[in-house]
Amino acid sequence: MIRNHYSLLALAATLSCVSTAQAASTVGINAAIRNKVVMRAATDQAPRAAVLKARVSLGDQVQTANASMLQILLLDRSNFTVGSNARVTIDRFVYDPQRSASAVGASVAKGAFRFISGKSVKNMPGKTAITTPVASIGVRGTMFEGAVGPDAVRIAGREAGAAGGRIDPETATLIVLRGPAATATEPGGAIDITANGETVALDRPGMALFVPGPNQKAIGPFSLSDSGLLALHDLLRTTPDSRDALNRFDADGNPIVDRTLEDLPDLRDGQ
Repeated sequence: MIRNHYSLLALAATLSCVSTAQAASTVGINAAIRNKVVMRAATDQAPRAAVLKARVSLGDQVQTANASMLQILLLDRSNFTVGSNARVTIDRFVYDPQRSASAVGASVAKGAFRFISGKSVKNMPGKTAITTPVASIGVRGTMFEGAVGPDAVRIAGREAGAAGGRIDPETATLIVLRGPAATATEPGGAIDITANGETVALDRPGMALFVPGPNQKAIGPFSLSDSGLLALHDLLRTTPDSRDALNRFDADGNPIVDRTLEDLPDLRDGQ
């Protein structure tokens, strides 16, 4: 009986540790899904279909098909949208609700993406970064979009300001600053893009940078045309027929996002 008692205690302790570890790895939730999106955790043998309101964990790999999209609401209310033909991993997330401070790290191997920072990103300056195969994007609290691979090459190929360089169709990266995040408490907002050892700041909405490939100098900054902005928007829109004004992006104004954390308040506490 004593042996069985200690065995049960050991099992309970083990399950408690597993539950705590799982809670600690939760970084957000699937807030919107369009068409075909699959996700794969480190422990998964095969990808699984993304499910609305399912938790997103650290290290989950996201892959989208053509005309597909996943919008992830992070615990700090940052909004990360994975657009068409993308492969993305959220590989770092630190959130301190007491200080209202957070830091996010994500890797984009391919495809389109949009990041809208939450207020708490500004309280941990210099810690949030999105990386692609040829660039690192340091976030100072703002909203920006980008594309890696064929979509970046296609859009940049129509921009006079993006001409030059040896283009690698698999890793070429296009990044554009869309403006201060809707959740920001102060005007402005900027991103710092590092490529081939050089850093360029984008601090005006509509300014873009194109990195044609590995070990290539970034081209720009240049003003991305309305057609270029619309092409990125088409890769990231949440519904098939949503082609609103180019600058109408508001994380707090998205009813799906607004409902998600209120419906699942335990996510705030990592339960």
